[in-house]
Amino acid sequence: MEYTYEFLSSENIASYLASRPETFAVLDSTSIVEMQEVGDGNLNLVFIVKDNKGKGIVLKQALPYVRLVGPSWPMSPDRARIEYQTTVIHSQAAPHLVPEIYFYDADRYIIAMEDLSDHKVWRTALINGEINYGAAESVGEYIAKVTFATSIFGAGAAAHKAGIARAINPEICLITEDLVFTEPYFPGDRNSYLPENELDALAIINDQQMVLEMGELKFAFMTASEALIHGDLHTGSVMVKSTETGAEVSTRAFDSEFSFYGPIAFDIGAVFANFYIALARSIALGRTDHIEFVESLPTAMWNAFETHFRGLWPTRVDARVFNDELLEVLMTKWKEDAFGFAAAKMARRIVGLAKTSDIETLEPVLREGAARGVLQAAQMLVRARHNHESVATMTAQVKAIMESVRTGGN
Repeated sequence: MEYTYEFLSSENIASYLASRPETFAVLDSTSIVEMQEVGDGNLNLVFIVKDNKGKGIVLKQALPYVRLVGPSWPMSPDRARIEYQTTVIHSQAAPHLVPEIYFYDADRYIIAMEDLSDHKVWRTALINGEINYGAAESVGEYIAKVTFATSIFGAGAAAHKAGIARAINPEICLITEDLVFTEPYFPGDRNSYLPENELDALAIINDQQMVLEMGELKFAFMTASEALIHGDLHTGSVMVKSTETGAEVSTRAFDSEFSFYGPIAFDIGAVFANFYIALARSIALGRTDHIEFVESLPTAMWNAFETHFRGLWPTRVDARVFNDELLEVLMTKWKEDAFGFAAAKMARRIVGLAKTSDIETLEPVLREGAARGVLQAAQMLVRARHNHESVATMTAQVKAIMESVRTGGN
């Protein structure tokens, strides 16, 4: 299908906003003084627009192709509708943890949302060695509240099935199915890594246990329609605002265009993976205090998720066979699968397309060991997850592996 809508640009944004009455209470479109293109993601155009009083708005437009690659990789911009609808639905469960949405333009695939430029992308903060207390707990709360609300437990069977039909997102899901679960183990042109890490990449390809686990996890990703998950939750899709001492002011999850009804453990595991990648960076740089902080994040997030989900459990729609014993089974299963999904995300971020700046911005001599540590930790996680250890114990094992293969340091 060919799409012929107009793309946003610095030349047409002012007139576009003037045509949208929904924005009049947000900013003055006749007094715009700043238009900053911040769409450094892989898929979309994103602009922050401000008027002369400092009021702002964010405009996000889906392109009909993958921006990272270009028109040679076409993709339906309908993903913008899914992100808009998901953010609205998630805001009903956790309004303080997602951006406010002002409108959705279905003709040009544009979402207008709250300006969070007084926040910082959490990945950037972690790369800089900053400490943001409370953010991990807020992410855990977000996952618990939005997944409970959209599961059969919070929504009921009929609403859950209707939600699945509304949020079918096959084109976007295929990206995850290929890049996360398949290509790192069956290499294609989109894989890359340092020459020094070639043996590490070959090690996961030849790890038959890991390949089997990836098959099981991919099957779960494709078939377990448990709740309306974010689908691409990581430190790059979380905004944080903290005081000078690191105390939490605000935490928001955004960029939910990969959302669909999938396994609850997927979002948990994706964030685990990014915490572990951040840990690899801090270990490579020898940041002692920051290592201790990052090491605490997986446990903090998991504990918050579990606490909030358990707190909502008594409100479930149908308690007849969904009893308390089932909740214990689910919690055990979700934690086990979360570590598996973390392993999948860790491997793809090292050898697959769309890497993380946590590792890529390291000097090659440091990057070699950090990348090796992430891959070896992923191999450990897919096995050790079945032992049902605590999150703290698993994280300690990840840290030990990363420290043992560190390169370039004193």
